[in-house]
Parts: sequence; structure tokens; C-alpha cells
Amino acid sequence: MSAALFYIFFELGQDQRDSSTSDNIWSSKLADYYYGCNKPSSNYSGPPYATNGFLLIQASGGLNQQRIGITDAVVVARILNATLVVPSLDHTSFWKDNSNFSDIFDIDWFIATLAQDVRIVKELPTRLKNPISLRVPRKSTPHYYQKSVLPTLVRKNAVRLTKFDYRLANNLSTDLQKLRCRVNYDALQFTGPIEGMGRTLVQRMKSMSGGRFIALHLRYEPDMLAFSGCYYGGGDREVRELASIRKRWKNLRVRSPERERRNGKCPLTPMEVGLMLRALGFSNETYLYVASGDIYGGESTLAPLRALFPHFFTKESLASDKEMEQFSRYSSRMAAIDYIVCNQSDVFVTNNNGNMARILAGHRRYAGHKRTIRPNAKKLGSFFGLRQEMGWEQFAAKLRSLQKGFMGDPMERSSRRDIFENPRVCICDKTHEVEERGEWMGDEEDELFNIDEVLLEHEPDE
Repeated sequence: MSAALFYIFFELGQDQRDSSTSDNIWSSKLADYYYGCNKPSSNYSGPPYATNGFLLIQASGGLNQQRIGITDAVVVARILNATLVVPSLDHTSFWKDNSNFSDIFDIDWFIATLAQDVRIVKELPTRLKNPISLRVPRKSTPHYYQKSVLPTLVRKNAVRLTKFDYRLANNLSTDLQKLRCRVNYDALQFTGPIEGMGRTLVQRMKSMSGGRFIALHLRYEPDMLAFSGCYYGGGDREVRELASIRKRWKNLRVRSPERERRNGKCPLTPMEVGLMLRALGFSNETYLYVASGDIYGGESTLAPLRALFPHFFTKESLASDKEMEQFSRYSSRMAAIDYIVCNQSDVFVTNNNGNMARILAGHRRYAGHKRTIRPNAKKLGSFFGLRQEMGWEQFAAKLRSLQKGFMGDPMERSSRRDIFENPRVCICDKTHEVEERGEWMGDEEDELFNIDEVLLEHEPDE
């Protein structure tokens, strides 16, 4: 047993206390005041009979980046009064997944659910063989689309917008924001086989745990760590291995690992995530579902987390190879299964600020502010270095104090304006009592490293 693990068990004494005794760790006492709402205003009408043409979209990236692109594609079609052709998905990205829209999402449900918002067809009419392709700038406004895209659409009757990711401004009118919510939370339903597999895994976790479990999006893959520029205690071998991976990004600047850690740009290690959860009050009887790709360092890296939470499961350990056969060759379908389990978990813990973490955080806010925990990485990064200088009770009390404002409570203040992470315009409250009491929790923005956004910054955009 390593010195670190010996310290953990010596201090914790393999604490068997029921985690339900800890105050509000499974849910927020304020959550009952809020609920998702996305109905349009009385001024909102269905799509006009006449259309300005056909809009084709090529959604880029992995599953959750594509989800953002699909959502925004519907809104852009509404802005342009265009007929949307069901979006095509990226087959050439890092994930190398050749799945089409209908392989992941219920295409008929998608079209029917949005019938009062936009016209959607499965294919472009054969008479329009060669639609013109355009690339719009990232975060373009509705005015830009009406000024720069609409004239071409009307003239050519069909326009394809390529590499469609983050191509629509975040700040839109209330009705357009609520349309985003209708797409993301109502229209984008996974196919029956994916939905069935995800719900089966949720049921297995709940049956074994007696009713509730934590889902953790660990995001501790080699590419994530290499891009972060951080150091995780693996010695010269780690430095060499991550430096080698880092060469794939030619323009990536060299960062100071110590400074990145102090600034909250480094994801926590699996052991640090485990310590955080135990300090918050979750006992070693808690059931943990871990959504992740290949972990850097493999089982040796996961060992401390498994020791802290022996009831440790993944989709691969919950389902047989035969059950997973139809999904395992497709990264997006596997990610969709993880999405379902994480979304249906009682507590969701994210160790990064990438697309999946952001969208899930927003989805869970919309679904009644289910508990979502984000490490306060800026404070915890340096604090974990002090853990052996204090007893467990002191360490745990201090960590709980540092985590205030990062526990997914409804009234947490955040400077983020991202509709996917914080769909505030689509969340209604049953009473104004909470606001009148002024029960805001925390005032710091999560600064966890977001590899998705940085990758976009380093990718050519013609």
C-alpha cells in the first residue's frame, strides 16, 4: 500500500457512517422551489407556410459538441425561416465515429416535437443537388445570419453551413433561448436501444445501492492531461509521456504547472476526487458510477479512488460484452449511455468543464436542480498539498467550506452566461421567498480547464 493510501485509511479509519446523516449532500433544500419551463410567449407563432429555402448543417466534434450544434441549427433555421434538413454529424474528428443522426437520436421524435417551431425534413430534395457551402464565424448574432446568410439562401434555395460548432451567439431573445431548451431537453431523445441500455444501467445501480448513487465524469484521459500543461506527480516518466502527446498541438505554449494548478486549471486526480467526496460526507458505502475514457496510468491511478469507494462501477462492469456489442464500436453511442446514467444519477460530479459536463449541469438544473458538484479547483488545487499537515476532521471541515458555492444549489451565483450550462431563462420558481431572503451561495466562477474550448482556439477556422 502506498504512503498516500496508508494516510487515507489511517485518518479515515475506514469510516462506515451512513452518508445520509450529512446535511444536504444528496440534494439541495432549495431545489423544490424551481422547475424547468420552456413554453414560448404569446407573441411566438408557428413557422410560416412559405420557406426561404433549405438549411443543411454539418455538426462538428464529439457527441456533446454535436448536441450544441444541432440545438443551434434549429434556432438558426427559425431565424432564417428555413426548412432544416436533419443535421449531418462529423465523421472525421478525433473520435472517428461514423454514426449518423438517426443512429443516436430518435429522428421522428425530433421532427414531430419541433413541428410548431421549424420545418424539418430528413433529406434535401433531389432537385437541389449542389447546395452552396458557407462557413460563418463563431458566436454569430441573428443579425449576422439575416444579413450575410439569408440573401444567399433565398437566391440559391439551399445553403450548407459547414463545421457548425458554437456558431450562434449565446445572448438571444427569450423566445429563441426557450427554443434552445425545447430542442436540447425535449426534442433530442436518444434512440430506443441507447435509451434502453442507459436506463438498464441506472436500474442496476439503484438496485445494488438501495436507491441512490453518484455518477462521476472523471475526464482523466492522456490528451486532457497533456493539454492542461499540469503536473500530476508521476515523475520523469509522466513529464516525458505528456510532453510527447503535447507535440500534436504545434502552437501550444508551454505553461508553468505550478501556476496552472494555483489558477484552478488542472483537473483533480482520482485520489483527490475521492478525498473531496469523503470530506463532503459520502461514506465508503456509497455506490459510484464512473464515466470516463482510458485513464492515464490505468488501474494504478484509479486504485486510491477504488479504495475510498469500493462500490465502483463503469458501464463495462455493469453490462456484459454481448449487451454492449451494438454500442462499443461507436464512441458517440457509448458517450450517450454515460450521459443517460449521469443525468439520472442522484448526484453528478464533474472533474472538468468540457461539453458533457456543461450540458449535464444545465440539464440537471432544468430537471429540478439535481445535485451537481464541481470541484472549486482554484482553491482545492493548493489545499490538497496541505492535507498531511492537518487531521482528517480539520481537513474535511476546511474542504466543505471551500466547496460552498460549488455544490449545484439553485441560488449559486455564477458569471457564466452559457445557456447550455446555465439555462436560467428556462427555469421558473414557484415562489419569490428564496430571492427575497437573499440566499445566494458563493460568488466565484468555476475555472476548471476546458479542453473543448481550447482545442477550438487552436484549430484552423477558414
